[in-house]
Amino acid sequence: MNMLIGWDKAVKDLSENDDVIARIIANYPDERMEMKNDTLHTLVRSIVGQQISVKAADAIWNRLEKACGNSINEKNLLKLNTEELRETGLSKTKSSYILNVVDANLSEKKWENMSDEEVTEELCKIKGIGPWTADMFLIFRLGRTNILPLGDIGLVNAINLHYNDKEKLSKDELAKFKDKWSPWSSIATWYMWRSLDPVPVEY
Repeated sequence: MNMLIGWDKAVKDLSENDDVIARIIANYPDERMEMKNDTLHTLVRSIVGQQISVKAADAIWNRLEKACGNSINEKNLLKLNTEELRETGLSKTKSSYILNVVDANLSEKKWENMSDEEVTEELCKIKGIGPWTADMFLIFRLGRTNILPLGDIGLVNAINLHYNDKEKLSKDELAKFKDKWSPWSSIATWYMWRSLDPVPVEY
């Protein structure tokens, strides 16, 4: 596992510029986001986590790991048919999305040399991967520090909770947090998630 580069500076800058997030950061003084240097892992885990709670996603992921002999890789995933994937708790649709990712041989691409936009465009060519999954990949696989995934309901709920007394902010108002937290939107997002979930989010 790798730590995202610049974390300590991000914590310092965010804490100095935003009293709300400073209080949240103070609650988790020894925690850091962990990155996986594994393209397949991040994408499959993101697909598992699409539109369900962190707790539910963890349960499915654990069953999927067990079905793969405790090692989720292309070879072990290809041993499973759609029915076996569904037995882990995955929907038929998500099962097909995971097999789409395996078939795409994405681990061979030079992701680090691409811009955020290029990564998103390349990933979204695959059925089952949309902007939210691409954002998770940019944060957790590539360690891009200024991603604000406003398609993530957890992030939006956390912003509404901490900054607007649970009242819904408009899309334009939410988008302004990119300027507020730049160049550390990814780290701010992690702390927003952390404030809601009993365990740190990882993909």
